[in-house]
Amino acid sequence: MQSLFAMKQKQSDQLDVELKYLKESMNQVRVLFVANLDLLVALRKHAEYILNANKKKQLATDAEKNPNSRFVNNGLLKLLERNEELIEEVEDLKINYWDLDDDYVKILFKEIIESDLYEAYMSAETDSFKQDRNFILDIYKEIIAPNDKLYDYYEDKKLSWVDDIPLVNTALCAFLKRIKASSDQTLRLPALVKDNDDILYAQDLFRKTKLNENQFLAEIEGKTPNWDRERIAVMDQIMIQLGICEFLKFPSIPVKVTINEYLEIAKEYSTPKSSIFINGILDKLSKEYKELGTLNKMGRGLM
Repeated sequence: MQSLFAMKQKQSDQLDVELKYLKESMNQVRVLFVANLDLLVALRKHAEYILNANKKKQLATDAEKNPNSRFVNNGLLKLLERNEELIEEVEDLKINYWDLDDDYVKILFKEIIESDLYEAYMSAETDSFKQDRNFILDIYKEIIAPNDKLYDYYEDKKLSWVDDIPLVNTALCAFLKRIKASSDQTLRLPALVKDNDDILYAQDLFRKTKLNENQFLAEIEGKTPNWDRERIAVMDQIMIQLGICEFLKFPSIPVKVTINEYLEIAKEYSTPKSSIFINGILDKLSKEYKELGTLNKMGRGLM
């Protein structure tokens, strides 16, 4: 979807170039995911460095000599730091952002320790792995993910990451939620792009949607007689085109899966009313295709 939007904005007709860029972008999602996990590890290391540096002060206060080390000893962060798969991924992908650009670690850590979330966590009377995990999830959602400086940093690193951030944040939170102190299996990193088949499918969907763009736009106009094409948000047009393409060109994808998929995407990427609009158009088109016998679906339950 993002690739079609970018191609439209650039007014590009270089399909092969855009397909290559799409493949590269999908592979780069993994890098962003691992970088964000490594950022959490870097925050723990930074906290530990400050804690030890304060202890060594000549005129250290009692609080500095005997600090609250709960954040440094956070069970979830320590599991991530010892996670061999994560360590290997960081090395293989040559991710050294937080060593080279540690200002971002410092900025985020300052925001964290000044937050009510941090104060509540550090002063809690009870201590458990569940509390540790929930705290990291909370600061990730409330402080790290929305940080504008971090957003700008990632945009400078890789422009395509701007569109990938919501996906990566969702996947990272889901990963953190399932981690259990007693199970190494829960520490296995998820495959955001399962295999080469995912990439081939995305490229196929991109290609078929772009090559049939005029036909699909005509279908949309036929179902929106009171709307000029210019009045329909570009992202909405693209999502509907992708839905039509799945209806007509991908026999194995059920109609309901297609509609629900683009409703969820619309909630993330488009206007508040878009999901209702897109649902109405796709539902209307799917019923019409079924009546005309042009709905290309094979197998039971796919209609």
